[in-house]
Amino acid sequence: MNNMPSVIREMPIETVNRIAAGEVVERPASVIKELVENAIDAGASQIDIVYDGGGLGLVSVTDNGSGMSKNCLSVAIKRHATSKLLPDSEGNWDLLNINTMGFRGEALPSIASVSRLQILSQQKGASHSWKITIDGGQKSSVTPAPRLGHHGTRVTVRDLFYATPARLKFMKSERSESLAISDNVRRLAMANPSIGFKLSNAKRTIFNVQNNQNNHGTRLSRLASVLGEDFKPNSILIDKTRDEISLSGYAGLPTFSRGNTQHQFLFVNGRPVRDRILHGAVRGAYQDFLARDRHPIVALYIDLPNDHVDVNVHPAKNEVRFRNPGLVRGLIVSALRHSLAAAGHRASTTISNFALGKIQTEETQYTFQRSYNNSGYKAPYRYDDTTHAESILSKDNLYLKDYGFSAKFEDNIEDKIEQDNDLYPLGIARAQLHETYIISQTQDGIVIVDQHAAHERLVYEKMKSSHAGQGVERQTLLIPEIVELSDSDVQRLLERKDELKDMGLLFEGFGVGAVAVSETPALLGEMNIHKLMQDLADDISEYDEALSLKEKFEHVCGTMACHGSVRAGRVLNSNEMNSLLRQMENTPHSGQCNHGRPTYVELKIADVERLFGRR
Repeated sequence: MNNMPSVIREMPIETVNRIAAGEVVERPASVIKELVENAIDAGASQIDIVYDGGGLGLVSVTDNGSGMSKNCLSVAIKRHATSKLLPDSEGNWDLLNINTMGFRGEALPSIASVSRLQILSQQKGASHSWKITIDGGQKSSVTPAPRLGHHGTRVTVRDLFYATPARLKFMKSERSESLAISDNVRRLAMANPSIGFKLSNAKRTIFNVQNNQNNHGTRLSRLASVLGEDFKPNSILIDKTRDEISLSGYAGLPTFSRGNTQHQFLFVNGRPVRDRILHGAVRGAYQDFLARDRHPIVALYIDLPNDHVDVNVHPAKNEVRFRNPGLVRGLIVSALRHSLAAAGHRASTTISNFALGKIQTEETQYTFQRSYNNSGYKAPYRYDDTTHAESILSKDNLYLKDYGFSAKFEDNIEDKIEQDNDLYPLGIARAQLHETYIISQTQDGIVIVDQHAAHERLVYEKMKSSHAGQGVERQTLLIPEIVELSDSDVQRLLERKDELKDMGLLFEGFGVGAVAVSETPALLGEMNIHKLMQDLADDISEYDEALSLKEKFEHVCGTMACHGSVRAGRVLNSNEMNSLLRQMENTPHSGQCNHGRPTYVELKIADVERLFGRR
């Protein structure tokens, strides 16, 4: 290493600004974010953004905010000059009580140091506007300019990074930069439904939403305009407060999920943020309902006193630090789980729409396709045949061959359904298709139920309830089942033996590379015990050694429930099918299985009529 020079020199302001620009102005999207936040702080009700060349050639942000005077305009481009912080009576500047989007006074000078910047601003009632130009950090004087036509400010940025050409090598494609711009603007629009946003490039308008009042109803409309209209009927309201911390917003149903976390939006005191604690809380709240490769769609708004959160963590202001992160995380998890439980057996409407799109009309037959894996079936309908059905669900066999729900069938249920569809929303069973799907008739349509997926959820919920109450009841095997596994899998299971016993599974080591299973959860009935033990060993191998199975209780129970559910291919009689429907109606989260897939698809009569050209 070369010896460092002994002389310490103060860097010129231009160099300091370019260093700061490296933190604040990472790409064109961050330029737009900073300028839009300034417009929000200026009280704008309409913000128009135009860009070209992925934002590297041109960025223009126009607002109808308060505007700036001549003197303010000349100070605005100075480093660490801001109108958003004031000293107290003793001259102290409080950085833990921030109630504006911007406050650091870095954005404009940083942008100006690496581009050609022009600011045009006009105050309300003024006869003309004022203009200032900065070229690579070299500023002109403030001069009069023609009226904007309204009060507010227009900031134009051209040739971004021309003064630091090395930065251009790190930019992504024009398409990638454009997508980043759109993402930032949409997040800001979601956070501010009282402001209208219009985003355009040289070719077209990309995004345009009107301003409205900031309350739950208009917030949902704004979210739907960003996330798509399907979000409205497939989301649930979140509204909970704890210890001065308020959580509101909307969360998608588990069956309305995506393959990544790109549709999880979090806002703290109106500021879009990306926070691992918050994303982890969302994941934790949904772990009971979604497979590992599926992620919920949520838009959550946290409001709390300014001194409970530090927004001065990073110059880009995308990160925050909470005074009590555990309290915030707990609030998110409990609020989401409470609202998901209140959703009952709801499944997303997009499942039905997808199913309708997959129904194919052929010359001699119609084919239903499963809505979530596109696998087609062309065998004819198999109507209910009770002479071939084993009554596996009778009360006498509750813990032997029973799969956990009674076969009792209410008298006159058809009349009751016709009179009160809300009481029996899943209708009355009419047929069983391919020994896999139950077809039921409702007051205004039909429902197709995946019997295995549905019963898997019912068994799972009963296991959770039993564990929380008297404990999971076990059934003793007449002859212990000897399960051969690898030595490492046997070791993993034996290390967690006591925890699995609490979940209804009793076993001991049996020589080298085997375990002897003597008791299993009664709710699971008959099952492939070898496959169950292998799957549990695989599950445990993925957990951190410090984690107890209680912390992964939902996943372990989900694995067990899958093995203990009534399988596809089993013939059910009408009593058994209707019993399954009734329990689904009275069991929370029964609209999706333990992996987040739908348990049923509902088609309204109007949908069916459209298939046959009657509408």
